Amino acid sequence: MIGWIILGIVLIVLFWFIGTYNMFITLKNRVKNAWAQVDVQLKRRYDLIPNLVETVKGYVKHEREVFEKITDLRTRAMTSGSIKDIGEANNQLTGALKTLFAVAEAYPELKANENFLKLQEELTNTENKIAFARQFYNDIVMNYNAAQERIPAALVARIMGLTPAEYYPVPEEERGRITVSF
Repeated sequence: MIGWIILGIVLIVLFWFIGTYNMFITLKNRVKNAWAQVDVQLKRRYDLIPNLVETVKGYVKHEREVFEKITDLRTRAMTSGSIKDIGEANNQLTGALKTLFAVAEAYPELKANENFLKLQEELTNTENKIAFARQFYNDIVMNYNAAQERIPAALVARIMGLTPAEYYPVPEEERGRITVSF
């Protein structure tokens, strides 16, 4: 009788271990998939930027610093290694693009250019998709990291050698208080 009880306990622990192991594999793959979605949107953004810069260059001859900064930040964002570095470089690139659009405001012919308007709209859509993909990625990372910290699943996470995934960083300007005035 005691032998059956011990066998039952061993089977319960074995099934729990297998279920928990599989849960971590699923979560790990979801994190990879969510990051791939962010990466796809970032690639789309990187592809749009040179076309946008070339269009603006045609009208704006004296804003060389802005173009160089955007080009440098684009290169830095594309070659960054860690998620934190990629996030920070892209956040700086977002700021530089805002500067580019602010410069474009001073050139009425550019603002009326159909190609510029189309690129601006595509970039805005891509920025929205990046924001959504970033939020989705961070939600998946939160689930993955929380599962690693819960007891008793934390034991399986340690056996598997899992480490917490990095969150995509929030831009500093989005951390501040938003002031609304009328």
